[in-house]
Amino acid sequence: MPKFYYTFCLVAWLCGMAAEANAEAGKTIAPADLEKGANVVVLSEEIYFTVNAAGSGINRTKATIKVLNRDGQNYAKLYVNYDKLTKVDFIKGTTFNAAGKKVKSLSKSDIKDISAMSDISLFDDDRAKVADLTHGVFPYTVEYEYQTTSNNMMFYPFWMPQRRTKVGVEAAMLQVSMPKGMTLRYRETNLQKGVEKSATATHEVFTWRMTQLAPLADPEPYGPSFAEYLPSVRTAPSDFEVQGYTGNMDSWESFGHWINKLNTGRDVLPEATQKQVQALVANCKTPEEKVQKVYEFLQSKTRYINVSLGIGGWQPFEASYVDAKGYGDCKGLSNYTKALLKTAGIESYYTLINAGDNAPKMILDFPSSQFNHAVLCVPMPKDTIWLECTSQTNSVGYAGSFTGDRHALLITPEGGKVVKTPKYGANDNVQKRRIEVKLDEHGNGTAKVTTLYSGIQQESRENVINSYKPDEQRKWLYQQVSVPAFEINNFALDLKKSKVPEVTEKIDLSLTKCVTISGKRLFLTPNLMTKWDYVPNPVENRKTDVLRQMSFLDIDTVMYQLPVGYALESQPKDVEIESVFGVYKAKTTVEGTQVFYIRSLQMEKGRYPADKYPALIEFMNTVLKADKQQVVFVKNVP
Repeated sequence: MPKFYYTFCLVAWLCGMAAEANAEAGKTIAPADLEKGANVVVLSEEIYFTVNAAGSGINRTKATIKVLNRDGQNYAKLYVNYDKLTKVDFIKGTTFNAAGKKVKSLSKSDIKDISAMSDISLFDDDRAKVADLTHGVFPYTVEYEYQTTSNNMMFYPFWMPQRRTKVGVEAAMLQVSMPKGMTLRYRETNLQKGVEKSATATHEVFTWRMTQLAPLADPEPYGPSFAEYLPSVRTAPSDFEVQGYTGNMDSWESFGHWINKLNTGRDVLPEATQKQVQALVANCKTPEEKVQKVYEFLQSKTRYINVSLGIGGWQPFEASYVDAKGYGDCKGLSNYTKALLKTAGIESYYTLINAGDNAPKMILDFPSSQFNHAVLCVPMPKDTIWLECTSQTNSVGYAGSFTGDRHALLITPEGGKVVKTPKYGANDNVQKRRIEVKLDEHGNGTAKVTTLYSGIQQESRENVINSYKPDEQRKWLYQQVSVPAFEINNFALDLKKSKVPEVTEKIDLSLTKCVTISGKRLFLTPNLMTKWDYVPNPVENRKTDVLRQMSFLDIDTVMYQLPVGYALESQPKDVEIESVFGVYKAKTTVEGTQVFYIRSLQMEKGRYPADKYPALIEFMNTVLKADKQQVVFVKNVP
């Protein structure tokens, strides 16, 4: 993946973006209360970002942090990233005990220099300077200061003084100095006060301040990301330069032109490969068939390796290089696939995207580099095909949870264009299960289970098929089957590739004590394997919206054959619940010694007002109770 991270990395306590929002974000309180419920208090943080020119700048950070307990220890560890384009000028640090006495000062020997290269990186110059200022007796205070100089001016600071729970902030400041004649773009969110503007003889100066931020409590269940609610400032240039490549970020269109500049001339394939591709698609009757053939060729020939070296963090390797070596990163493989399709007479577009299950949403009104991945978009007469070029196993056209249902930046000859990737609804993300159970007089039995998974619901099993050996698959299945006591006798997993892939799972089980026998009664819970088991805690005066991240549909059909000699005593009533969050249905039918159970649960992805949260709890509680209902039989006694 490309090196789309912020070069001007702050301390470790600024790195957590995955926490969820709290309604108290940005609340100001008296200084004496900052330690209540906190692990650390940021007494002071000052960030000075000085732009020298479109292609160079300096970042200086000073901070004083009070660590209150062991859970705050990581906040006293400093990580400063650097690479070929960024150098660390200096790092200073001091630790003071509770009485204010100095107990440690950093020396050069205390600062470790480590590789920040990932295990799948082949070319990567990412490194970090690491300084440990921790102390064993609480509370204690650390002061540090560091400076970096960079020739990578694609990224300006993203300032969020408070990113995690249990962190109080007494004072924080960001100051950006721009040479006169250059434009600073910024986006403010939930600030106490807007920007303060001033000037020197050479620079326009922009300053933001925040004070007295209360520690955040635990996040509300199903809440949105911190970034929506916490005070923050995003900054970005209009004009920028990286290793001689000049660009402009005023619009998505202009940013796309810069990417085009990086990619120009890098899609040339060797003549032999061109002939091979042309022969490969010669008998294809449709454009879709050609895309399928080319994608399979890519998957058989290449593998993913990260490349993050200088401008290589954004510029793909030449297609000829990937062709010769058989590897590349997301940029190189997407560019290579684009070249292959071009040879086959198919037009496609290199596309930047923010990938991952919980990736932040693209901020559409603030053009900037917000991406960590590249894919390929292939327009077709009837539809658009999306290609994940780093995968050797993915289905053609399947974006899934990694890149599906989000905005992306299409890189066209006319520049960048914002587009949306495929959304997967409940009818795409299906789990459809059929079970046949035979019980003996002791409550034991056998079960034949056939389950069809599709869309996002099949992803974990697709990964198991592609990555695990049979004995590993069996072990994995033991962790997935939700039955109290069982043995897996046989199993099979079969993957059907398509734009919405499917996995069929067949399992033969031996069941122990599948039902409860007490005296002359037999108690059967007809819902064997798909029980709802989570209900979030109530939240008084909830403030944040409720987010459901995935639509899905579960359908279970279970048939039981009971031993002879039992008569029905009671059975559950049919259940049907409709809510803004979904629909649940369950029906139990008894015919002699046979029990038929049909259950369906459909829930929708969406964002709902905070006042709907009690309705979500009520819906989930009702489903949980309905899934536990029992059928009761009485044994006939002669």
